[in-house]
Amino acid sequence: MRPQTPPLIAGNWKMHLTRAEAGALVQAVVQSAPELAPAKFVLLPPYTALAEAAARMAGSAVSMGGQNFYWEDKGAFTGEVSAPLLADAGCRYVLVGHSERRHLFGETDQAVNKKILASLRVGLRPIVCVGETLEEREAGRTFDVIRLQLEVGLSGLNGTQFASLVLAYEPVWAIGTGKTASPAEAQEAHAFIRTRLEEKYGKPASDCAIILYGGSVKPANAYYLFKERDIDGFLVGGASLEAASFLGIAGEAVKAYKEVQ
Repeated sequence: MRPQTPPLIAGNWKMHLTRAEAGALVQAVVQSAPELAPAKFVLLPPYTALAEAAARMAGSAVSMGGQNFYWEDKGAFTGEVSAPLLADAGCRYVLVGHSERRHLFGETDQAVNKKILASLRVGLRPIVCVGETLEEREAGRTFDVIRLQLEVGLSGLNGTQFASLVLAYEPVWAIGTGKTASPAEAQEAHAFIRTRLEEKYGKPASDCAIILYGGSVKPANAYYLFKERDIDGFLVGGASLEAASFLGIAGEAVKAYKEVQ
């Protein structure tokens, strides 16, 4: 059985929080992070709050990420942000292929692939999202959808590049709906992902891969989800906007992690 890695807890703030609100939330996470070791934290503020967040987390164990970017390094792309600009702002991670980018803004698997390669070029760690809609799940196509997203999204990556990735399974039907995949459902999808990774990169790489779960994660379900052997942490949306709920999720994950060591 693969050894479970310490929990990685990522907070996607989406289009929320002013600079002042973001600064206060970062400060709360930074202050509590040492008590929640060995959990690792990544916060993904909106662009306007990146500078404030970076200043508050400087010198701490908390890392910052961007929510999205365009795959060209520079150019006449009004309104876009590049991977080098995110890195310059202090980001170490970047979210790629979130379901809202795919379904609201038409982001394709091919675009996801370009963004992964662009982020790796400048040393950003992409958090790559995959997952099915409710219609696809009800049609029995969950694994077909995930397989295609992985095949196209990770196309052209070698083992060294893959080692810098974080994956996130986020069933679209569980995002912002209050519905959550059961621990068994989430584990089934995570195990499928890990098997596909083993086929492509080998068992050592697959065992080391970090695969997060995202979709209405709360303190009440985090413990049971993390107890599953292929779930390595969480990509948290709404519950990451309040320190109590976000840190509560981390605390439950740490509790589960310590029990399986």
